[in-house]
Amino acid sequence: MRVFSGVQPSGALHLGNYFGMIGRAISYQTPANEAIYFVADYHALTSVTDPAALRQSVREVTLAFLACGLDPKQSIFFRQSAVPEVHELAWLLSTVTPMGLLERCHSYKDKTAKGLPATHGLFAYPVLMAADILLYQADRVPVGKDQKQHLEVARDIAIKFNDQFGPVFKVPEPDIAEAVAVVPGVDGQKMSKSYHNTLDLFGDSKKFSKAVMSIKTDSTPVDQPKPTEGSTLVALYKLVTTPEETAAYIADMEKGGRGYGDYKKELLAKLDAAFAPYRERHAELSKDSSLIDDVLADGARRARAIADRTLLAARQAVGLL
Repeated sequence: MRVFSGVQPSGALHLGNYFGMIGRAISYQTPANEAIYFVADYHALTSVTDPAALRQSVREVTLAFLACGLDPKQSIFFRQSAVPEVHELAWLLSTVTPMGLLERCHSYKDKTAKGLPATHGLFAYPVLMAADILLYQADRVPVGKDQKQHLEVARDIAIKFNDQFGPVFKVPEPDIAEAVAVVPGVDGQKMSKSYHNTLDLFGDSKKFSKAVMSIKTDSTPVDQPKPTEGSTLVALYKLVTTPEETAAYIADMEKGGRGYGDYKKELLAKLDAAFAPYRERHAELSKDSSLIDDVLADGARRARAIADRTLLAARQAVGLL
């Protein structure tokens, strides 16, 4: 089975990125699967306007994947812009994509409402995402819940193209882990860089600790039972502990007698324990400046070999060759 997914290089990676995509993507890295992952730097251009920041972020994302367990010998990992074939395929797909399909995409409306410019790139984002996926004939695509609609659009476009020109593309299946579909940030909203509410995977440990201790809670007195339904602390604790540990955490909160500070310290300890191996590996790998270049170059070479075959089939199907 071929598994394909990607992540935008639009800043420091956080827990939402890990549980929404990175961790699940790496779990597919087995002998039975062919894993292909990429850094979506073309997509990032809809929000990142600093060239130096974009280049640095691509490197940081690559290093993060390696630290979290990506094996570049077993998987293909590449930078989106190193495979320009994706743009020709995006154009071919755009000729069969109904405007109404794109107009219904909530991401465009959400992002423009938050102040992003209403550009063609932002509007046509789902078509380029479809080209990303279909170019590599993916069987399954692990994505966060926020990308579910875009994946449905990719499926619709593949079906429409195949109906019109013949069976060129596989119709991919989504992998959306509903249990961790939305990882809350320190303010209780979805964890997102645009909300400035993230818990970063890597970086300064003191800032991470401060962020955890700043998680928004209510004003329930120390001696009173704490509400656990919809609790950000419980939601985050659940991500890095066993069901038994989570049940004990909830039961203790519901008894009362302890303050939120105690529960935040418990959460911090669990988070630190869960991600300590990745952070240690991140620090070690960062000493080799050539590693990222080598991984991305080899990944691009292998990715283009697959992309060339798909694009040739698509060009022949529409009559360009």
